[in-house]
Amino acid sequence: MARFYDEYWQNLLKLSYPRELIELGFIVPKNREGNAALAKLDDAVRRVQTGSKKNRFSGVTIVRQDFDTPVPQNEKERHARAAQKERRGAMSRARNSLLYTTLGTETAWVLWLDADIVETPHTLIQDLASHDKAVIVPNCYQRYTEGGKEKVRPYDFNSWHDSETALALAEKMGPDDILLEGYSDLATYRSLMAYERTEGGDPHQVTALDGVGGTALLVKAEVHRDGAMFPSFPFYNLIETEGFAKMARRLGHQPYGLPNYLVSSAYIYCIRMFDSN
Repeated sequence: MARFYDEYWQNLLKLSYPRELIELGFIVPKNREGNAALAKLDDAVRRVQTGSKKNRFSGVTIVRQDFDTPVPQNEKERHARAAQKERRGAMSRARNSLLYTTLGTETAWVLWLDADIVETPHTLIQDLASHDKAVIVPNCYQRYTEGGKEKVRPYDFNSWHDSETALALAEKMGPDDILLEGYSDLATYRSLMAYERTEGGDPHQVTALDGVGGTALLVKAEVHRDGAMFPSFPFYNLIETEGFAKMARRLGHQPYGLPNYLVSSAYIYCIRMFDSN
């Protein structure tokens, strides 16, 4: 959690899964921005956990990163291709630190929910778990306004089906190189789940995936216990969540996606701030 979005927290509180069965875990960077996020998070957690017992979560763990965040957190710089290996490597280390700190012996599922996801169905956990898949990911999008009309556009391009082109590119790469998705100067011709959405389509339509994003990712705890983690190093030329999908598959756990089941990223609010409409 590099920034605290109140919309994220309010959405979290609206999830309908029983709170007594949920343990929350957060990891916050050790920098000025992280300090500001931590202060707001501490206050939000305190208000819930000291309130009515029926509204409390089973437990809350907050971890501070023991390493620096490598790149600025504005949207343009954080998504620059040159920054990805270092940035996503650091994200992997953060995810793994949080996982190893919080995964309990009685944990059945792990829901990875990025701190900028501000809109999900209230039944998110039940909906994803109902498919009983080892790894499953919904489709992350942004709302925006154009010409006075609300529209939707894809956001997370890390959930994909592999292509012969991508496999051939990886074959030519060195062991320390990573193959990234979503960059015009590195065309992989993978089939992206982000573009498989059908207007009015069945939200529970399932598709098998080779790569997954981590904006909202449900994983059976046994997958992590089997050794699937988020590689901070090139793993078959993949890193972080895409590397995790590769690792899970090699351990016998097939990832799946829901192209018509949507969650929303917070950067929509930055867009609206500059919208004259």
